[in-house]
Amino acid sequence: MKEINELVREYFPHGYHNLGKACIVDTKNKKVVVKKSNNDIYDYLNSRSFNYYPRIIKNNKIYQVSEYIDEIEQPDEQKIIDMVELVALLHYKTTYFKNIDEDDYKKIYEDISNNIEHLTGYYDDLMNIIESKEYYSPHELSLALNISLVFYSLSYARNKLNEWLKIMEEKEKQRFVVLHNDLKLDHFLKNDKSYLISWDKSKIDIPIFDLYKLFKRYSLSFDFETILKKYEKIYPLLKEEKMLFLILISLPDKVEIKENEYDNTRNINKMIDMLFKARELVKEDSKSKKEHKEEEQVK
Repeated sequence: MKEINELVREYFPHGYHNLGKACIVDTKNKKVVVKKSNNDIYDYLNSRSFNYYPRIIKNNKIYQVSEYIDEIEQPDEQKIIDMVELVALLHYKTTYFKNIDEDDYKKIYEDISNNIEHLTGYYDDLMNIIESKEYYSPHELSLALNISLVFYSLSYARNKLNEWLKIMEEKEKQRFVVLHNDLKLDHFLKNDKSYLISWDKSKIDIPIFDLYKLFKRYSLSFDFETILKKYEKIYPLLKEEKMLFLILISLPDKVEIKENEYDNTRNINKMIDMLFKARELVKEDSKSKKEHKEEEQVK
């Protein structure tokens, strides 16, 4: 705290309180936010003409002082749409292409392929145990009634992963962007304009990982089909990117069965609900491709 006090001394702070990793300081005329410095990302964002983050007032390379954004209230449904549009702009502004590294995409392929086989074996073993019982617990019944969706999703992911590998083997370049990498409603603010905060986990990678994490966090709370359309209106995904996104969301979570039946049932139902949401996006993507193909044939 000594460094923080020295950094904000010129603002005559009356006091401060912690908010996660940030510290909100009440000064004589205004509030400011003090947190550990992450100057490199802001310099890079500025170089790419993306300045949708709170203005940095002072930075001593250990801690930084930034403006405090007094957020206006808006429904969460609108907030997530505004956030995903800003993320699409972030990806658009920071896009660059580089030559494809065979080791990189083969590692992705091997990691996902191994995960598919592991999950297939895990749920197969789990069902063998369940089917050997005379009576099912609530979580066992829920899984038994929906196991076909679990195995269908894994089969879809396996088939599409092989298609994705063939596409990547023929491509020469791949696009990369700045990922915020920690998207949540609390990290999006709106006042005179939109802001993304909490860039501590940001990194350079392919664009779909921001969308994937957003899906895992919010697919059961919001209409993700609308979210994805809003994103792609600004930043359309390439064929191989969309395919990898659909593969990833089609992978069921590995639900570890423990002693608490309530938790087991809740976690199984959540996993199944997310697979249904993923299936809806897969169907919508297939429908769009079919309509596009029919339009091309008419032309």
